[in-house]
Amino acid sequence: MTPDLAVVLVAGGRGVRLGAGKPKALVEFSGKTILEHSLVGASRARGLKQIIVAAPAEHLAFVSELVAAAVGDIDFTVVAGGDTRQQSIANALVFVDAPVVLVHDAARALAPASLFDRVADSVRETGLGSVPVLEVFDTIKRVEGDLVRETVDRSTLRRAQTPQGFVASALKDAYESAEADFTDDAALMQSTGATIRFVAGDPAAYKITTPEDLETETRTGIGTDTHRFTDDSSKPLYLGTVVWEGERGLDGHSDGDALSHAIVDALLSAAGLGDIGSNFGVDRPEFAGANGSVFLTETLRLISDAGWQVGNISAQIIGNRPKVGPHRARVEQVLSNLVAAPVTISATTTDGLGFLGNTEGVAVVASALIKRRADRLN
Repeated sequence: MTPDLAVVLVAGGRGVRLGAGKPKALVEFSGKTILEHSLVGASRARGLKQIIVAAPAEHLAFVSELVAAAVGDIDFTVVAGGDTRQQSIANALVFVDAPVVLVHDAARALAPASLFDRVADSVRETGLGSVPVLEVFDTIKRVEGDLVRETVDRSTLRRAQTPQGFVASALKDAYESAEADFTDDAALMQSTGATIRFVAGDPAAYKITTPEDLETETRTGIGTDTHRFTDDSSKPLYLGTVVWEGERGLDGHSDGDALSHAIVDALLSAAGLGDIGSNFGVDRPEFAGANGSVFLTETLRLISDAGWQVGNISAQIIGNRPKVGPHRARVEQVLSNLVAAPVTISATTTDGLGFLGNTEGVAVVASALIKRRADRLN
């Protein structure tokens, strides 16, 4: 399609409630600034012709560098924001030369490209302003002072989001004639008598306002594995992908590395990708005798493809032998390097109970925390 869309990104907020001591759009989370995250969805919008960013006047050079790196060949302009959101947008609209414009708060940094497309398509099809909204699920009260006056019918209420879309010429005219300050562009347009439609919003397009809003989506998983000691005196003991010298090895289809296998199960469980049996079953001859690092490396690829990365891993080895203390630091270091995240291990016994108490084998319980990869947040 012929490019017909301009996106105005409002990134001039001071971020007082965020408490980061810098403009909100320049605060980092998951390896990128809020502005960079917001550019992911905006730059993928269908029919995009240009992006105009309204940023704090004292950071224009830095913001220009961020935008240039994020949007590639897309035409962009960075302008100084004003004292209010409305003034910032007015400054940006001067540079809009596309027939359709979307105005988006950079603080809604995770809004996906599909949301930009939905709003823009509504404007293209109807010629009317369009706003993404979400239903209201809380009970709403109208109050006066410290008194509740009534319960409001929430079926007629919606929560407005951005991007909000308009025919560019109509929005420019509305801004030029504005005599009051409005909280969003739809309200400004309605003050001129314009009709506004709505489309389905997206929960991912929430507004970052407080430090809690910067928390990345996480999941946890638990994995266990148990192996008996082998009768083959020539087989070494592998735990955490490395040999524990002087210890009897463990039976298993692979190398019997109960520690690595429990970690694999924990990671797969957290990501909802099954377990070690369904991914690396005994019917897979290529994994016969394989070192634990083979399973861990493939598991890391699987969870990365699903949009996750490791936050940290904790594992406990259960049994009378081997003694963990002499090997702990080395194994933690090897595993931490392999998964690119902190790994800690501890040990306990069963107080003489069961096959573990009889030194017949080793069991491991592992827990894993994974978090959404920064490049898959949008």
